[in-house]
Amino acid sequence: MAKESSFDVVSQVDMQEVDNAYQQTAREISQRYDLKDSGSTIDLSKADRTITIVAPADFVARQITDVLNSKLIKRGIDIKAVRWDAPQAASGGSVRVVGRIVEGIDQETAKKINRDVKALKLKCKITIESDKLRVTSASKDTLQEVIGFLRDQDYGQPLQFTNYR
Repeated sequence: MAKESSFDVVSQVDMQEVDNAYQQTAREISQRYDLKDSGSTIDLSKADRTITIVAPADFVARQITDVLNSKLIKRGIDIKAVRWDAPQAASGGSVRVVGRIVEGIDQETAKKINRDVKALKLKCKITIESDKLRVTSASKDTLQEVIGFLRDQDYGQPLQFTNYR
């Protein structure tokens, strides 16, 4: 029998890079002329994996979000890794926007990925292991096809392919 090859499909975010992007955004808010005296703040909670932006108006909050997204992209973090909630009214007429950092593949997304790969009718087996998926096959070419297919799909979060053997 041929040796089985496999890889893992995961969704991970480097929190150190997110912290660096947060620090750069906070510095830019304090230095940029249109944001400097606006009273805007940005906070990162590593424990809760959330980013909170408080701004005097929705427009300013969107500007800060754009600045943060550009810093994340420069640091190699996919912007799909942050899911932004709808803006909420905060005290003093300001607006609060909370972004949650997505890590791990939830069961619903894992089942969708499983269905999509099975629809390709390739000779491979997918097992769902808590927050990741393991794809195994006797053919490495089949695994490469699966990776290529998953790269072209959009599941609302970034996917990485690790532990290829």
